[in-house]
Amino acid sequence: MNFDFSDDQKFLKAEARKFLDANCPTARVRGVLDAPDKAYDAALWKGVVAQGWLGAAIPEEHGGLGLGHLELCVIAEELGRAVAPIPFASTVYFLAEAVMLAGDDAQKADILPKIAAGELIGAIATSEGPGALGPTTLKASVAGGKLSGVKIPVTDGDIADLCLVLAKENGQPGLYLVDLTGAGVTREAVKTLDPTRDAARLIFDAAPAQRLGPTGEGFALLEQINDRAAILLSFEQCGGADRCLEMAKAYALERYAFGRVIASYQAIKHKLADMYVKNELARSNAYYGAWALNTNAPELPVAASAARIAASEAFWFASKENIQTHGGIGFTWEMDCHLFYRRSRQLSLVAGAPRVWKERLVSQLERRNAA
Repeated sequence: MNFDFSDDQKFLKAEARKFLDANCPTARVRGVLDAPDKAYDAALWKGVVAQGWLGAAIPEEHGGLGLGHLELCVIAEELGRAVAPIPFASTVYFLAEAVMLAGDDAQKADILPKIAAGELIGAIATSEGPGALGPTTLKASVAGGKLSGVKIPVTDGDIADLCLVLAKENGQPGLYLVDLTGAGVTREAVKTLDPTRDAARLIFDAAPAQRLGPTGEGFALLEQINDRAAILLSFEQCGGADRCLEMAKAYALERYAFGRVIASYQAIKHKLADMYVKNELARSNAYYGAWALNTNAPELPVAASAARIAASEAFWFASKENIQTHGGIGFTWEMDCHLFYRRSRQLSLVAGAPRVWKERLVSQLERRNAA
């Protein structure tokens, strides 16, 4: 068993980094952050589409490159390192994966080519506000092919064309595809800690909805989609965490205090060492998750939970310690540290907070030990 990427995958990673270094400097990210009417970087999105990244894991028969999930993992890591302000995760990790997992032939033929060509932005809407969502608390409902209810917050909901919505029909939970540009949909922008990733409140009033997957399997199918997305998100988080460590190290080696570079002080050394340890732990779990995802291994739920927990902790810790290493100036808008701190908090809540994944990991381990 080889837990490393091939030479071709490493080459793809290197080329992705070159592209993002040239087309997504932090100034581009700040451009989205500082513009209230700019939800994402449309020019960067077009560039990513031209690179073919949206179709990396989509089969060739549906307009994709047919490369696989390992290639998508290395792309995700570089997008996380660049804190790219584009709706890549919502469109690829959630919508495309959901359609490939549970869509029928007609849905795959209709949706996947549009995603690969960049003609469609996706979103997923499950949350209905504070509190745990379950079969008894789910309020959004479908009757006669029409969806009604409210979902908040929905990442990229203000710019998405097609949304995957968790709702119930005749008391049975299911997942439904809704055209957000059609009738019966109202969008309200929601302010979040990270304005470089758009969020919205979606109000559905008899909006046309098309079921995805079997009836009554909404929560079970959502778990499978979240497992896949969690691993891809963990690579984004690893990329961001590594960039935070690089920033902190570079600053520590050039900043002088009392005639010495601050990197020579034990307190700073400990910060950098702790960041490195957490980053490596997250990476090992992410690699395990990538293997499980690529092979559809039975260990996928456990691997996804472990990757999600470790990566969320590593990115949050690295972004926080990066600010601390920069000292007083690290708290100002002048430095880019806050871009990574904001993104670390945003990514840790997508597809469920770490607390949810810890509970899921424990339940999966208990179930496996009982069997």
